[in-house]
Formats: sequence, C-alpha cells, structure tokens
Amino acid sequence: MSEIIEMLQKVGLGILGFLALFCLYDFINFNILYPRSAKNRKCASPKTKYTFPLGIPTALRAIYFFLKHDVNEFLRRDFFDSMVHTWRANFVGVTVILTDDPENIKTFLATSFKDYSLGWRYNIFFPVLGNGIFTLSGEGWKHSRAMLRPQFARDQITHLESINHHVGKLIDIMKDNFKKDKISDFQVLLHQLTIDTATEFLFGESVDSLTDSNRKIVAPSGKSITGAQFVEAFNYCQDVLVLRFLCGGVFWLIDSFKFRYKAKVCKDFIDYFVAKALDKPMEKDEVAESYIFMKELTKETRDPVVIRDQALNILLAGRDTTASVMSFMAVYMAKYPEVYQKLREAVAADFGNDTSNITFESLKRCKYLNNVLNEVLRLHPVVAFNFRQAVRDTTLPRGGGPKGDQPVFVPANTILAYSPYSMQRSADFWGPDADEFNPDRWDTPRGHGWEYLPFNGGPRICLGQQFALTEMAVTWVRICQAFEKIDMDTSKVGDYKHPKLHQRLTISVSGGVPCKLVPASR
Repeated sequence: MSEIIEMLQKVGLGILGFLALFCLYDFINFNILYPRSAKNRKCASPKTKYTFPLGIPTALRAIYFFLKHDVNEFLRRDFFDSMVHTWRANFVGVTVILTDDPENIKTFLATSFKDYSLGWRYNIFFPVLGNGIFTLSGEGWKHSRAMLRPQFARDQITHLESINHHVGKLIDIMKDNFKKDKISDFQVLLHQLTIDTATEFLFGESVDSLTDSNRKIVAPSGKSITGAQFVEAFNYCQDVLVLRFLCGGVFWLIDSFKFRYKAKVCKDFIDYFVAKALDKPMEKDEVAESYIFMKELTKETRDPVVIRDQALNILLAGRDTTASVMSFMAVYMAKYPEVYQKLREAVAADFGNDTSNITFESLKRCKYLNNVLNEVLRLHPVVAFNFRQAVRDTTLPRGGGPKGDQPVFVPANTILAYSPYSMQRSADFWGPDADEFNPDRWDTPRGHGWEYLPFNGGPRICLGQQFALTEMAVTWVRICQAFEKIDMDTSKVGDYKHPKLHQRLTISVSGGVPCKLVPASR
C-alpha cells in the first residue's frame, strides 16, 4: 500500500510540475516572446490583460456573466469601454486578440480573408451542425456557399404570400389573446412564426407550430418527433454549443449523453424532410409551382447528410436571428410609444390597410420602417460576438502601441475575437448618443461602413440577409396595420440600454417579451 501511495505522490508531483512549467511558458510567451516577435516585424503590442494562471480567472468571469445573461456587457466593460479598441488577453492558456475596431474587423473578414479560418468553430459546432456553411472553412466553405447562393436569389425572396399567411396566424392569436385579457410571451410566438416560415421556405411544408406544436413526423430512423420536441432540442443544443464556445481550447469538456441525444433529435427531424425531397426528385428542367429550397438543393447533391447539414445551418439563421430582432423591436416599440405611433403613420401612408399593398418594392421604399429596423439591428446585432483564427503569421492595421495606431502582429493560430455588439454601441464610432435608441439618426446621410455589421461582412456576409429583412418588414407592417399599441411592462425585460440577453448562438431577450397587443379601432 505504501508503494502505491508513493507512486501516486510521484505522479501527482509530476502533473503539478508539468502544470507549473506550462504556466511559466505561458507567462514568458505572453509577456516576453510575443512583444519581441512583434517588434522584429515592426509591429507593436496592443494593450494586454493577463490573469495568472493561464487566464483561467478571465475565462471563469466570462462563463459567470454568460450564466447571468450579461456576457456581452462584461466584454464591453472589461475590454472596450474606453478609447482602447484592441486588446490581447489569455483564456485558459490560449492567446486571444479582442477587437471592436472596424478597420481591424474589415481586415480579417475581408481584405486579409485568406489569412483566417473559423478555427475551433468546426469542432465545437460539428455535433449539431455538421459540415454546413457556418462550420466549414476553405474549399469546403467555398463549395457550400456556391451551392447555397442560388437558393437566395432575389426571385425566391420577393414572393410574400407564405410570410403573409403565417403572419396572419400570429395576428389572429394576438387578437384572440387580447379578447381573453391574456398576456403572451411575444418572443415565443415570434420564434414559432419564424420556424413556420423557415420550414415552409426550406422544406415546402411548414411545421405549423403557431397552430399545432404537437404535430408529429416520423423520421427515417422510426422515431416520432413533434415540432415542440424539435424546438426544445434545438434550443438545448444551442445552449451547450455556446458553453463549448466560451471554454475555448477545452471545449471538449462540455459534452454529455443528453447533448448527443438532443443533437440526434434535431438531425432525425430534418432527415424526415430530406427523405421526402429525395423520394421525388425534380428534374433539372422541371418548373416548380412554388420554390422549395430543399428540392432545389437535391439538384446539386443527392447526399442526404450534406442536405441535412446545410438545412440545419440555414434553419438556425432563418429562425433565431429574425425572431430575435423582432423581439427586441417589440420592446422598443413598447418603451417608445411615440416611435411606434410614427411608424404606424408611415405604414398607413405607404400601405394603407390593404395587405396587397405590401410588396418587396414598397417595403424598400418605406423609409421610417427601415430606419427603425436599422436602429434595432445596430443596438442588437443578433450575432453579438464572433471569432476567427489566423492560419499564418499576419498583421492587423492598428491597435498596437500606447496610442493604438501601430500595426499588431498576429502569429499563426492566434484567436481573433470581435464584438459587433460593442462596436455598434461605441461612442467613438456612433457619437455620444450611441447607447440611445434613435431611429432618426438614419435620416442623416452618412456612409455606414464596417462599424455597422448586423449581418457580418466580407465573403462570409449572410446569404439570407434580404430574406430576413423582408420577413421582419412584412411582420411589422402587418402589426402596425392591426394594432394601435403594444402594452408591456418594460421593466420586466431589464434596462433597455443594457438589457439582459439570453446568449445562444444568437441573442434574444432574457425572460421573454410578455405583452398584449391592443387591436386598432377602425
């Protein structure tokens, strides 16, 4: 027994010795070797935040604020709430350069695009999203984008009948709830709306969660799954993926049987629609009565896994981003009834009460509607925080030195984290009222460049941007036509300037959007 104890002590001492050496190496590399390498390349080190050991305290703080629904404000306060817009920090032994500088973001998203990949994102997200457009880099990503780009051609997103149909159901529900004096979580209903429109666009049939969330499908695996079960599994998986993302290089610690089971539920649900699309393929020259994303995708590939992975990736964007923006918009319209009244007047002038006047072209012409949408997207970019990884030694144009005006050396494998949330609320880029909700700021002619990135930028700019904007615009025109007031206790959703956010892969309002919509008196 004493020999076993002695052996365990030696093993323990060996592990402690290794950790001590690794901590020492991390400290020397971060504080001595990197500045020397930067100087040799005529670059300067940005401001640094080094927490010993291995940046673990910083990572734990990030996880703590994530659980408190405040991770974006934590990053803003700790790193960007000053004239400094680029930092170097360490998280669990990994060096990270954090920035909300538009010029630096432009560099790694566009001008030096080939110097960066998605890094860990592939392994972090693969259990759920597989080999999709949001996980792949390099040639795999190029192939995915080329395959998906035609599916978002303008002709496919200007036909509004499907969106109008589902928005009509939402309006009927809110009118019925008002008669019953029932407060609804509008955010839940908006997520149901967007999954209904997204599934109809993707699969040619809606899951109709607004009217029947218990409708079942039978997957090829034989498993029966309701729409509600799919949504619950999809939400759970997103929560886990964000935790994996925050854990960086040790993301693999966040795993469980439940996570893998829920991911399988998501895949089985989509497999049902994939099998239907492959069962009756459309010929290349056949003209469809209506556009179906998945049917068109079967012309490009017959691989069911490829189709499923791409559909899951697009469904994530099509449901969550659009619903989140509209939820934040509801909060602001309740908080600022004068803005909502002005929006209703603009809608009445441009569309009247006739839904047939709502067209892709007329939506684009309604200036105040677009002002409001732009302002909500500025304050609440749905992907509030993102990252890239350098694939080779490269540089950023600025952020180094005491004044932050010198180039920054980026060694290969360095993680670059960027915050559209912080950038789009920065007084340095948007003026002293940057935190204020002010749709009228969009009346002033100015070129909004890389300081405004609600849909990302560069070669990876969101393919579904116009689809999302169109759905948001249609929904809010119909709401303005049907309801004269949004009755909400806005104190329930937190400070409108710094609201508590539920951070999945996209952000939403923590605690929901409980409200009643008051029907308009004709």
